[in-house]
Amino acid sequence: MAHGLGGSADLPIPYTYALIGAAWALTFTFAVVALAWRTPRFDAARPGRPLPQWVTRAVDAPATRWTLAAATLLFTGWVAVSTFVGPQDSGNALPGVFYVLLWVGLVALSVLLGPVWRVLSPVRALHRFSGGRSLGRTYPAALGYWPAAAGLFAFVWLELASPDPGSLGAIRTWLLVYLAVTVAGALWCGTQWCARADPFEVYSVVASRVSPLRRNSDGRIAIGNPFDHLPSLPVRPGIVAVLSVLLGSTAFDSFSATPQFRGFVDDLTDSGLGATAVRTAGLALFACVVAATFWAAARCTGGVDARRRRELPGLFAHSLIPIVIGYVFAHYLTYLVERGQQTVYRLLGQPDAEVMYVLSMHPAVLATLKVGFVVAGHIAGVVAAHDRALKVLPARHQLTGQLAMMLVMVGYTFTGLYLLFGG
Repeated sequence: MAHGLGGSADLPIPYTYALIGAAWALTFTFAVVALAWRTPRFDAARPGRPLPQWVTRAVDAPATRWTLAAATLLFTGWVAVSTFVGPQDSGNALPGVFYVLLWVGLVALSVLLGPVWRVLSPVRALHRFSGGRSLGRTYPAALGYWPAAAGLFAFVWLELASPDPGSLGAIRTWLLVYLAVTVAGALWCGTQWCARADPFEVYSVVASRVSPLRRNSDGRIAIGNPFDHLPSLPVRPGIVAVLSVLLGSTAFDSFSATPQFRGFVDDLTDSGLGATAVRTAGLALFACVVAATFWAAARCTGGVDARRRRELPGLFAHSLIPIVIGYVFAHYLTYLVERGQQTVYRLLGQPDAEVMYVLSMHPAVLATLKVGFVVAGHIAGVVAAHDRALKVLPARHQLTGQLAMMLVMVGYTFTGLYLLFGG
């Protein structure tokens, strides 16, 4: 199986649902472009409604931060010990922690609470307990998010393209390399490395941009419109690559589960070509297609100079976030709810505890949720891209300049629904 836990397409959606969802996405897209507002409405600088002051004081209190850092290290040690003393087969908790609680649970927590990996990262916890010592070097601005994009690709490669993604040894090796690189980076230039090069922290920051919780300019925690929060995504080199890896890998996950692709891989393997090489090429191709189409669509406008045209993909990158989040929940919600229970039971030493299959037992509800997440993510992405186009494109090109982006996003949605159906 291509996935570390057996594949995401455990319950494909009915063909009728896919057609209805695609029709809604197409209709809404062109309605937004043709009829929606003509002046920008969303502003990253607009403050949210502050929560009571005690909330911010409690979250930022040194006692809270030290307690969370200690809890993080204790949980990390608990997982490490349980992976060695527990069963050394599919009953081990490590794959569930790695692929479900970390990869999918991190997104859910970040959407609800904000960039939680900043307080749950074991590397940041170690850095805090070491007194924040580092060599004091400055993180090179040109690197941007490229190390994080490479780390995210390494994760999805292990999950979707490696010879044995469920291997305990492979997961342990990946985590040891991740810890070694991230700790070395933190020693080199402090928490700047964590903020820009740690794949999980960058992933958490990306997901947090659809959270209603944010901080105002005065540092106070507030609640506000997520569409005001989306444009606050930092625009740095590599941000399009990060989002392309996330979106392309999720699409490849469904594609790799189709009988046609599995048969193709089997035929090539019989002829002497490695299945791992084929899946790696397919995974890279999906990420590159997303990056190339988005990059071209963002630059496909008139009335701007060469410098501004180079900036456009980064300025529109935040509009991909709702689509990524929609795909993640459409593909992995069942894993988070059901495999997540199983993983927690194994960590607690109760592997035989009964799992509540609350989603799989209601296929119509699950199919509706799958389509709903994809279409809702698409609609939110279109809205965010439309508003940004009104802000950054010249007045004469605000309509024609965003048509290519709208068509690309429709293509992403049609492809996602087709893969959910075909999977």
